[in-house]
Amino acid sequence: MIRVAVVDDQYLIREGLCALLQRATDIEVAGLAGTGEEGVALVSRTRPDVVLMDIRMPGGDGLDATRRIVADPGLRHVQVIVLTTFDTDDNILEAMRAGAAGFLLKDIDPEELRTAVRTVAAGEALLAPAVTRRVMRAAAQAAGPSMHAAELLERLTPREREVLLAVGTGRSNIEIGAALHMSPATARTHIGRLLDKLEARGRAELVAIAYETGLIVPGRRSISGS
Repeated sequence: MIRVAVVDDQYLIREGLCALLQRATDIEVAGLAGTGEEGVALVSRTRPDVVLMDIRMPGGDGLDATRRIVADPGLRHVQVIVLTTFDTDDNILEAMRAGAAGFLLKDIDPEELRTAVRTVAAGEALLAPAVTRRVMRAAAQAAGPSMHAAELLERLTPREREVLLAVGTGRSNIEIGAALHMSPATARTHIGRLLDKLEARGRAELVAIAYETGLIVPGRRSISGS
């Protein structure tokens, strides 16, 4: 069973998400919370596999709660999916930097929600809906590559850059393996090295790095600086 905690300040949304999740035979709801502070306490107490976390809440917002959960060594296995009604929210990129494993709009299709939970719980791939890619590209266009970003890329081998590019486009380990002619296990190994070299908290942050370094250029796929 995949255990899920739901953290949202709106009662109807909490209960609605709970009802949708419980329709699956392989998912159970570990608990519900209405503020970021309550969410952190709930996660610490119940230790779920996945957290559905709202961004904008009183009593400690979802960004702060996500940072605290990700920073707790005892909660290393917990994956956070950020939920929001804002598809152009500036906080999305910061949520990924905070260590969130994925991002979803609250109007997601019920079956897509359950699939998202299963995917993140398995640790297989970043959830990358089209809206997420739009926001990430907008962030990249606004900021542009920095000197620090260039230094990050210098840490990587050409092969690791290829893998980072593939991760940045939202591909799973299986898809990365097929595209780069390696096994999914080898792809997973490369991703582990990327996480270590780039000091990233998860695949979502690797996506952010791919855009911020200019490795992925809005409108085309290329490897900058190689």
